[in-house]
Amino acid sequence: MVDNLTDREHALKGSREKIMQWVYEMATSDSEIALKSLYMSYFEQLIRFTGLYVSSSGEAEELVSDTFLAIWENRRSLLTVGDINAYIYSIARHKAISYYRKQHLDQISLDEMPQDFFANTETTPEDDLISQEEISRLNNAINSLPPKCKMAFKLVREDNLKYKEVAAILDISVKTLEAHLATAVKKLREALK
Repeated sequence: MVDNLTDREHALKGSREKIMQWVYEMATSDSEIALKSLYMSYFEQLIRFTGLYVSSSGEAEELVSDTFLAIWENRRSLLTVGDINAYIYSIARHKAISYYRKQHLDQISLDEMPQDFFANTETTPEDDLISQEEISRLNNAINSLPPKCKMAFKLVREDNLKYKEVAAILDISVKTLEAHLATAVKKLREALK
């Protein structure tokens, strides 16, 4: 049988298998090593994700730690979770929202928090050819997106999550997610013309 999977697909498949192994070890044998491995696997992605809700990296780190504390506390029920990726992001999202509720804020305004979505990404030699001015224009265009569009764009394009996972994380339908992404792409094209 010919293997038609790309290197990236192999890596993602291997990563999912490791994650499921760690989840199994946490749920069945209280493995703190598995928890640490899961934490390290998700840390950077969740820092960027929670950074959309809070204003400092310290607060984002605290939210990520709280997320994994909740996962540890609920480890016995992890084997019943259908999509562990969406589960982890949903917990992080709820922790971030609760954080603001405790501070008596009525709304989370992502528009007031400029984000550099390319600050912690790996680049290829081709990417390095893009001038700093173009990157700045793209970041400004992304930051000008409406909050839900910005978050949907980030999760799909930067974190490479599936539409179904992102819809679950944002607690919206896949059709609504598609509408947000279409709006984001349209606005980015207009801004970069």
